[in-house]
Formats: sequence, structure tokens, C-alpha cells
Amino acid sequence: MDFAAARQQMVHQQVRAWDVLDPGVLDVLGYVPREQFVPAAFREMAFADGPIPLPAGQTMLAPKIHGRILQALDVKPGEAALEIGAGSGYLSACLAALGAQVTSLECVPELARLAADNLRATGHPGVALVEADATAWPASRRFDAIALTASLPMYDARYQEWLAIGGRLFVVVGSTEPMSAQLVTRTGEHEYLKVDLFETVVDPLLHARRPSRFVF
Repeated sequence: MDFAAARQQMVHQQVRAWDVLDPGVLDVLGYVPREQFVPAAFREMAFADGPIPLPAGQTMLAPKIHGRILQALDVKPGEAALEIGAGSGYLSACLAALGAQVTSLECVPELARLAADNLRATGHPGVALVEADATAWPASRRFDAIALTASLPMYDARYQEWLAIGGRLFVVVGSTEPMSAQLVTRTGEHEYLKVDLFETVVDPLLHARRPSRFVF
């Protein structure tokens, strides 16, 4: 397979078609080698318009979702970015390619090792890969951009509190289909602006809070 050509086809036929028009994002998706972040058994599916299986029962998001995340976060060089759910490391590599200083959390040990190996192999050793559960992680700093690559069955305000003023949080919220992809911007010390972006379906974050179930 001509991977370079396949990446360009992915960008033009899938990502742009889903209203991802930011030139910097399209460039990054066109040259970060997505195929190297896909398990070998699924390498020819690297550019498919759908999720790809990862170890431990997890999945890699579709290219168009990655594109919408990157466009929404609008990361600038030098900004501090946090990814929650490193998976295979692909989104972290894209954030780093945009110039962000990236910290990436992954609570599944097998995936944390996979992501670290992939990031080193593709020239992104500067990403700080942390094996940790985000639902219990004590953030010691604030971030300019935060991406949750798994959904929250119910909104959890802890993640917006990790934002610097002016910082942006991408999150998918919902426990049933369809779920709502949202962008939350911290506009002040105690003020936040939330915008609904699109509807989608994403696997839930491990150990995330869930709505109470009433039994009558």
C-alpha cells in the first residue's frame, strides 16, 4: 500500500468532508504516519472511516473524529496539551506535531507501553506518557488544551478545572446514542463557555462517573 497517498485520500475524502478545514490540522493529518499507530493486523484499515480495534478491548477513533478534535482545540505552538486516553498514541503525536507540549494519560498498561513505543518510533519522544487513571489523577498544573478521547456518561467538572484561563476542553458526553461532542472554554477563574459541536458515539472512559439508576 502507498501509505502517503492513502493518508492524503483520507484527508480529502473523509476529514475535509466532515468540515475539518483548518490547513494546519489537515497538514498534520496528512504527514503523521497513522498507519504506524495501528496494530499490525489492522494496518491496511488505518485509513478506514471507522474505529479500529486496539489491545485490551479499546478502539482507535476514526480519522474524522481526530480531525474535529484537533480543529476544535486550535492548539498553538508552545501550549500545554493533555490527552486523556492515549490509546496507541496517535492523537498525542498530532498534538505534538502542531507544536504543543503534550502530556498523555493512559490507564491500561498494555496501551501505555504501545503508545510510548509508537511515539518513540515516529519521532515524538517529547510526549510525556503517564500511566495513570484520569479519574483519580491529581493534576498539578493547568493546561491550554485537553482532549478526552473516550466519552463521559455524565459530565464531570473536574476536567474543566484543569484548564488555564482561555483553555479549551474537548469532551463527548452521553450514556446513550447519540452522544454530544462539546467544546468547553474557560473564560475566567469560575466561568466556562460550553458549545455543542456534533453528535457521535464514543466508547466510555474507564472508571468514569455514571448517572444514578433509580430502582422503584
